[in-house]
Amino acid sequence: MRRPEEQLEVYLVGGAVRDRLMGLDVESDRDWMVVGSSPEQMVELGFRPIGSDFPVFLHPTTHEQYALARTERKIGRGYHGFVFNCDPKVSVEDDLGRRDLTMNAIAMDKEENLIDPFGGASDINNRIIRHVSEAFREDPVRILRTARFAARFRSQGFSVANQTLKMMSDMVDNGEVDALIPERIWQELANALAGPNIAEFILTLKRCKALKSLLPEIDKLFGIPQTAKYHPEIDTGIHILMCLDAVEKITNDPMTRFAVLVHDLGKAVTPTDILPSHHKHEINGLAPITGLCERLKVPVSYRQFALMVCRHHLEAHRIAKMKPGKVLKILEKINAFRSPEMIKKFKQCCLADSRGRAGYENSDALHLELLDEYQQIAISVDQADIAATVQSSNRLERAIGPEIKKRIREERIRRISQFRK
Repeated sequence: MRRPEEQLEVYLVGGAVRDRLMGLDVESDRDWMVVGSSPEQMVELGFRPIGSDFPVFLHPTTHEQYALARTERKIGRGYHGFVFNCDPKVSVEDDLGRRDLTMNAIAMDKEENLIDPFGGASDINNRIIRHVSEAFREDPVRILRTARFAARFRSQGFSVANQTLKMMSDMVDNGEVDALIPERIWQELANALAGPNIAEFILTLKRCKALKSLLPEIDKLFGIPQTAKYHPEIDTGIHILMCLDAVEKITNDPMTRFAVLVHDLGKAVTPTDILPSHHKHEINGLAPITGLCERLKVPVSYRQFALMVCRHHLEAHRIAKMKPGKVLKILEKINAFRSPEMIKKFKQCCLADSRGRAGYENSDALHLELLDEYQQIAISVDQADIAATVQSSNRLERAIGPEIKKRIREERIRRISQFRK
């Protein structure tokens, strides 16, 4: 019996074709385009419909996605302002023409012949990220997607074509980017944070002026000077880009990377009369982080961790000179006892901050190891023994809890002090 897809005119499209031409392991899910069919025929062959805006179906056994070839027409602002035509007369070339980038507008038939009407294979060979047509202007999400592709393929030598950057810039000037909903902006940012070359994602948005509209808190950091003694790179925006490069080598965790991205937002609001000093930037950065997270609907866990890193990263760099009581307070603030795994993530952010400076890219930041040592010393205190001692001292029951907590803190401070000596 013939398989359902064998009864259809089917083409492999999108990322799977692109990655194959680039000689990469095909990371993308395989997507299929169906030409000359109808929703009724697809259902008759056992495909399960899942599309709400246009007909997309799941294969009955492989569960891969099969979409009817379609064209689209812009009728409103934003990326929802489209109507779709899925008539059986829509050709493979018609469908490819509505796609964003030439590298994604290539199809492959069952005999592995390429259908490449827009020169995508040539652009891949020449390492160019280029828009397919003027229709690119109609969907502001494509600005973010192009920035993500620029980041993803930067290591392979790809760059965005000047014409495409100009088109993206025009879209910003025309206000099309303002139609993006917060959830979609965060989705694309989160995807970029999970991938390589995050700095290139940020830079691409800046080159087309979209960073100012989408992430104004980050955009404001560029041009803000820092003290050359501690930051030879001077520019705070450059520092952030260097921090992003550094954190990529340390961890793949997107929550940690997000905290690094926003940890110095307070420097953008430093009074100009005290520049290049940034007194209290770790406090002044809390409000901008909160505002960014509320606007983009960033997950609560990301927000809480980013706020903690912002508030305490400067103290971590000074921990070798802190008094024992202050050391313990910092450990408590970064949840080193209730969530021990947080100290690792916090250290990674601080290490990226240290390495994100010109000439310090390979810094060991050995002072950060004190965080682990102090934590181990603090948790070595036998809390049960202290509790038993307090309980046997005939104090009023209502005073036992606070007294136990006080004694534990005192013993932890004593041991940290002893270690320092």
